[in-house]
Amino acid sequence: MAGFVQIIEFDTSRIDEVRALADEFQGRQEAGTVRRAGVTADRDHPGHYLTVVEFDSYDSAMENSRRPDTAEFSARMAQLCDGPPTFHNLDVLESWHS
Repeated sequence: MAGFVQIIEFDTSRIDEVRALADEFQGRQEAGTVRRAGVTADRDHPGHYLTVVEFDSYDSAMENSRRPDTAEFSARMAQLCDGPPTFHNLDVLESWHS
């Protein structure tokens, strides 16, 4: 398997605050836990966002989920959202780069 990806789908009218919160917690992130992360905005649905987080494995993602700072980040982010986020947990079967 080539890794694991978690997609967090959420709606917010406070994206600048969500991004500031993410910047704050990125500095606390334990080295090597998250391989890469990015936030996307849905052009067809204003206020709708997806965060894509890449991990080396499902186990690494679950380890990250159990961290106290991850729980704190999730709780604070939920307060900035217009409803509960939806999580998609995906095994990467294949990946390529050009």
